[in-house]
Amino acid sequence: MKRSMLTRYRVMAYVTGVLLIALTLGVIAKYVLDINGAGTFTTAVGFAHGWLYVVYLIFAFDLCNKAKWPIGRMAWVLLAGTVPTAAFFVERRVTRELAPKIVEPEPAEPVSA
Repeated sequence: MKRSMLTRYRVMAYVTGVLLIALTLGVIAKYVLDINGAGTFTTAVGFAHGWLYVVYLIFAFDLCNKAKWPIGRMAWVLLAGTVPTAAFFVERRVTRELAPKIVEPEPAEPVSA
C-alpha cells in the first residue's frame, strides 16, 4: 500500500466531514431558524458534498480493498461520510491502523556508464 492512497483518503475524509457539518448547520438554519439565504447555502453545500462524497467513496473503497478488509468493516468506513463528525473519528482510526503498513518504494540505484 502506498502513502498516497492513505493521503488521498484522509483529505477526502476531512473534506467530506467539513462539508457535512456545514450542510447540517445550513439545514438547521433553513428549517429551524428560518434564516434568509440559508436555502441557497444548503443547496450549494449539498451539491458539493454529494459529488465529493462520491470521490470519498471511490478512495475509501480502494483503500479498504487494498487493506483486504471484510465487507462489514468496509461499509463502516464508506458510511462515515454520511454521519456528521463520524468521518473524523473513522479517518483517525483507519490512519492509525494502516500507517504502519505503508511500504515506501526503494530509491533507485544510479546507473553508471
